[in-house]
Formats: sequence, C-alpha cells, structure tokens
Amino acid sequence: MADDTQHGNPAGHGDFEREDLSPKSILYFLLVLAVGTVLSVVMIAGVYNFLDKRAKASQPPVSPLVTNVPEDTRHVAPHYPQTVFPDPKLEEDERNQLNGIRMAEQQTLYSYGWVDQQAGTVRIPIERAMDLLAQRGLPVRSQPEAVKAQGSKAVTNGSE
Repeated sequence: MADDTQHGNPAGHGDFEREDLSPKSILYFLLVLAVGTVLSVVMIAGVYNFLDKRAKASQPPVSPLVTNVPEDTRHVAPHYPQTVFPDPKLEEDERNQLNGIRMAEQQTLYSYGWVDQQAGTVRIPIERAMDLLAQRGLPVRSQPEAVKAQGSKAVTNGSE
C-alpha cells in the first residue's frame, strides 16, 4: 500500500479533472461547424434560385400597351412611379387631396363664373340665387299655353 499514489488534495476538498479537451478536437468541431454553415448557405441559395426561375417562368406576359416596364418588377427604381407610372395612381395623401377637392367645390358654389361663355350662361352663388328666386318667384308658363295644352288633351280624349 505504500506504493499507491494519492492524487488530489490531502484536505479532502475535491480536485479538478486532470484530462483537458485536446485542441485537436476543438479545431475539428469548428471545422465541421464552418463546413456545415457554408453548405447550408449554398443549399439555401440554390433553393432561392430555383424558386426565382420558377416564378419568372409562371409570370404572365406584360401587356404590349404598357411601355417602359422594368424586366423585374420586384426591384423598381425609386424615381420610377413618379415619372413613368401610368394613371390612375394611388392616393398618396388622401386628406389633403380631399381637402383640395372640397375647397374647389366651395369656390364653385360660392363664387361668380362662366358655365358657358359663348351661350351666356353664368353661375352665381347659392345665396344670391335664393334671393333672386324670392324676389322674382318661380318661372311659370303663361296661362294661354296652359289652357291650350288642357284643351288639346280634352279633344284627343273625346275623339277616341
């Protein structure tokens, strides 16, 4: 028993593991991890290329009436919609556009202007039109025309 070698702390507090990881095994693990990552990236790029070619093949042809369309519509230049995109365009600022339309309508309703200058037709503000209507009254047919119309109806009904 005197030949037995005792390793560790004689006080009995435990000991650390004597066998460490070899640097060779760590390098093999990192190499396998790097190769796996590269293979994954290559495989994913291949799948994306396959799907991209398939999507381009199944895309319907562009109408011959439309001109200046980029080949790949998924990547459009920043200035493309403003300069080339045909009407009707999407609304960009609905509130201000609607406000502009309402202001133009208000201007038309409450101002004087020509409707047809050659025919002499004008528009007048609503309040002024109501004042004129109150002063002059509604336009009516003259009495003899109304009597003639009633008389002709009676003659046509009596002859049947």
